[in-house]
Formats: sequence, C-alpha cells, structure tokens
Amino acid sequence: MSQQDAATLNQRFGIAGQLEFTQETNGLVVARIANTHALCAIALQGAHLMTFQPTHEQPLIWLSPVARLVPGKSLRGGVPVCWPWFGTHASESNFPAHGFARTVLWQVAESAALPDGSTRITFELPQSAMPAMQWPHACRVRNVVTVGKMLGMELVTENVGDAAFEIGEALHTYFAISDVDKVRITGLEGAEYLDKVDDWQRKTQAGSISIASEVDRLYVNTETECVIEDAGLKRRIRIAKRGSRSTVVWNPWIEKSVKMGDFGSDTGYRSMVCVESANAAENVVNIAPGAAHALHVVYSMERL
Repeated sequence: MSQQDAATLNQRFGIAGQLEFTQETNGLVVARIANTHALCAIALQGAHLMTFQPTHEQPLIWLSPVARLVPGKSLRGGVPVCWPWFGTHASESNFPAHGFARTVLWQVAESAALPDGSTRITFELPQSAMPAMQWPHACRVRNVVTVGKMLGMELVTENVGDAAFEIGEALHTYFAISDVDKVRITGLEGAEYLDKVDDWQRKTQAGSISIASEVDRLYVNTETECVIEDAGLKRRIRIAKRGSRSTVVWNPWIEKSVKMGDFGSDTGYRSMVCVESANAAENVVNIAPGAAHALHVVYSMERL
C-alpha cells in the first residue's frame, strides 16, 4: 500500500472522533475533520481546504456545488494554495497560473488533537512534486491547518538551499455569503490597489468595498485585517493575517463565471466572494538561504 492511501494514513495520523481519511473513487484522499467546534474537509491534492463549517452555523467557506475532485485539476472554491507565484508567471506564460502547488499531491506530515478540542493537521509539499523546470530551488513547504472555533492556516516556506529565491503566494479563499448585494468588505479603506479589470491601473480604495460588477483587485502594501459584513446571514467574517502584505478581492460576476462553467448555475457568483491573503506584485517575498517565511491567516465569525 502507498504511504498516502487512506488506510495507512488512518493508522499513522487518524484521531478517533476527530480526524479520518477517506479515499475517493478516483484514488484521491480527503482528510475529514469533525470535532466539537466544526466540520472540515481537506484534499491531499493541493492541500486544498474544501469546506469549513462551524458547529450550528452556515458554512464559512464556499465550494461550488458542482466541484469535483479530479487528479491534476484545481477545485472551484475552498482555499486553493497559490505557490510559488501568484497569477501568471513573470516570464513563462506556459507555466500554470498561480503555480503548481494547488494541483500536485501533498503529504501528511503531522496531526494533533489540541487541548481546546481543536484539530491540527500539517501537510508538506514533497520536493519530488516540484517540477524542476519550473522551480529549481531547494525548499520545504508546509500548510498547517487548525480547525476549531476559528480556522487557522499557515503556509510556511523554508529555504534549505544555498541561494536566495523569490516567491509569490496566496491563500485564495472563497467565502460563502448570502448574496453579493448584501455584503460589504471593510479594512482596505485608503489602500492602493492594481485593478485587473481596468488594465491593471493603480487606484486608491475609497470607503468600504461593495460589489456590483466584476471585481479583481490586488491591494498592495497592506497588512490590515479585513471584515466581510453580511447583512443577509447577519454575520461578520474576520480575516486576520500575518506575513502577508497583499490582499486580493475577487468576484467574476455573471459573464466570466458562466464562461468558467463550474459555478453551479448562472447565479453561482452571487453566493461567494474571494478575499485572499497574499504576497504578490511588489510584495513578493525574498527568502535567504536558511531562512523561512510564514503566511498566517485566522478566519473567524461573529454575529451582527
């Protein structure tokens, strides 16, 4: 048996009453967490968090109702891990958008039941899964997920080689909302952003963000907490981050989402918004030999 099949993983890392690994019909494995605080599912492919739902609450993370876990393809929704670049590659247009980390198999490195009832699981990206032509650097990459009353994610890149390298990255988080008309995003007031919808023009955010058309903005030089205020679900989602100097806000709106074909319906875009903690554009990170960088985010919910 493979070291990463469900049976072996359950023997090595399973936690009775909290963490179980299941095998899909196509062979891909999903880590399923069910503790007193929340339900969560994470695919080993991409270390891709698919769902997070606090106990007695609506889901916090949006996953397309037609999303299917397919070998080598990223899921629509959840939290794709964009690494080691964000968006298109700076010089090689044929390299995959947002890097290769979201479509290759990660390994489970650790699991733990924490004293407060939370569950922590650590995924590691094997060096063998990093295409040498795309990424010739020696490094160790981990995605540490903590599932409790809040959802914590930490993307850690450690340079184990003898030369510095540069990374772009993002936790491309899709949030579940009542309706795009009923939400506003705060925390980015006064921040500069690059507007992809308007030919990457640099602009300054005035007031809170409301969405009434396609939005694709890369906010730079900002480390502030963002908040999604959802009047429809009468809740507030807090996105608190460290080690991230960029924030991306994205909603494809109707025409683009229909072309993508995996939003579940022509109105699927109305039930999601992405607020992504990132390091991109002028905020890419240089990591010296022997050094490490961590992008850490905590997602929490409170009632309005």
